Amino acid sequence: MYHRRARGWMKHGDFFVVDAITVSTVLLMLYGILYKSWLYNDPSYLHLWIFAVISDAVVFLVFDTMHNVLQRGYYAEVKDTLKHCTYVFAGIMIILFSTKTAEDYSIPFLYLTYFLHIVLGYATRLFWKWFVRNHHTPVSQKRLMLALLNRDAAEKTMKRINHSPVKNFEITGVILNAKSGPSMVDGVPVVAFIDDAAKYICQESVDALYVDCLISDPAVADLISACMQMGVPIHYHVPSIFSEESKTFFEKIGGDMTLTSTLNYLTLGEQIAKRVLDIIGGLVGCLITVILFLVIGPMIKIASPGPILFAQERIGLNGRHFKMYKFRSMHMDAEGKKQDLMKENRVADGMMFKVDNDPRIIGNRTMPDGTCRKGIGDFIRRTSLDEFPQFFNVLMGQMSLVGTRPPTLDEWERYEYHHRARLACKPGITGLWQISGRSDITDFEEIVKLDMQYIMNWSLGLDILILLKTIKVVLFREGAL
Repeated sequence: MYHRRARGWMKHGDFFVVDAITVSTVLLMLYGILYKSWLYNDPSYLHLWIFAVISDAVVFLVFDTMHNVLQRGYYAEVKDTLKHCTYVFAGIMIILFSTKTAEDYSIPFLYLTYFLHIVLGYATRLFWKWFVRNHHTPVSQKRLMLALLNRDAAEKTMKRINHSPVKNFEITGVILNAKSGPSMVDGVPVVAFIDDAAKYICQESVDALYVDCLISDPAVADLISACMQMGVPIHYHVPSIFSEESKTFFEKIGGDMTLTSTLNYLTLGEQIAKRVLDIIGGLVGCLITVILFLVIGPMIKIASPGPILFAQERIGLNGRHFKMYKFRSMHMDAEGKKQDLMKENRVADGMMFKVDNDPRIIGNRTMPDGTCRKGIGDFIRRTSLDEFPQFFNVLMGQMSLVGTRPPTLDEWERYEYHHRARLACKPGITGLWQISGRSDITDFEEIVKLDMQYIMNWSLGLDILILLKTIKVVLFREGAL
């Protein structure tokens, strides 16, 4: 029976075990040196050890800190180790303060634990990466694999296979899709040619066959069929028809096996986690919105007769139209005056609309001496209070707490191909652009770049980080329009 390799968080579960052992060792060693005793004899510090392991597990799962750990260089590993240990330390402190037990521990002990976790954690990661690359699977336990290759490309293909950082298989021989050829390919012996390959496989110890030939070739198709009859697993190399940046995987659609390529994807668990976060945040946000409606609603109504809420058609996930809600911060004829102000637009290519001292905003007016007076409209925009009704869009599933900002219809009509990629995820109330400068960024291509960075590197931990930074941005009014 074929053993499929671990995927998702289990893929690097060994690194979590190593880090959990590391932080446990730090606590045991530090307690023994400072207090001349075993940590397990002290109930309070035993609880600290449990909190540390729990925090380590949460950081590992939520922030995906071991992603691509085997491909990271020394400098990148320093940064990621520092980030991981900082998150773990922050998690421990949150647990201690929430359980009101922080005063039970020595502050120098906690900070020494943090520092030693970084140092020892970095060293153990480097060691374990070296071990995985060189001794991950004993030769006796490795899968014995043959490689079916085209003669002209055999050398190049074998070098690519042997370059793999984790060798959990052993290429014991090469089968050439030809009637003759060299006796060795990149140090691996040629054991058979296409005509007698099935007979060779039937009589030898073979765990799998790697195929890098076109299956439209009748001889290749016959060999694959023979291997399937013999129960030999086939690993078919799919040609790189998509960009390297895309995520590619197989899935069934209507019973047919398809090769799917996309910018990024969410697993079922990630979809549920993101939606749960949206629902919780949406409920809290809607409650605040109701309170704000009672407070600032009358102010808007008095300053500018008309509805308190403003509904505008926007473009959402993959081009879907929806009504996005805001507290009205502009006069009722704002859309009609937009064309007259286009010459003052700060976004040169017109892909978005931003002007200074916008006269359409409720309460904004220029005085005889040239100074600009502000009103309720400017206040709710600068404080982002106008955005709160969008929590209802979040509850309805049209938006998410974190995502990319949905364009207006006229902006959407100007989109080029690469701009549309912004809509590959559900639009959000906040996002990477909002915490990176907001109105200070006037280059639309820079906004697209930030949105793509978010989509390509999405994780639940990134969403939580953006939400926390959004609170800071709103409180300090950084980059607000």
